[in-house]
Amino acid sequence: MKPIKKSLPLSCPSCASPLKVTSLACEACDTTVSGSFELPLLARLSADDLQFVIDFVKSSGSLKLMAQQLGLSYPTVRNRLDDIIANIEKIEKNIKTP
Repeated sequence: MKPIKKSLPLSCPSCASPLKVTSLACEACDTTVSGSFELPLLARLSADDLQFVIDFVKSSGSLKLMAQQLGLSYPTVRNRLDDIIANIEKIEKNIKTP
């Protein structure tokens, strides 16, 4: 049986506000760091969008190569990138205005 992959929650299940990290732990030595930490911008993307960004970087930013690898048209891949850029801009705006 495959283990269930848990996804990082990004918003509060009660009020939908963005979540912050309040502690990090080292499993090797059991050290815990506590505080209030913002999630990095890329960590706020959906799993699919983050995978697209990773694939984009690995293809040296070539949308033509990505289109070939994904079996999609260049305009479809370009539109997907434009959607991700818009999402990143929205996230940045929300970070700057609490």
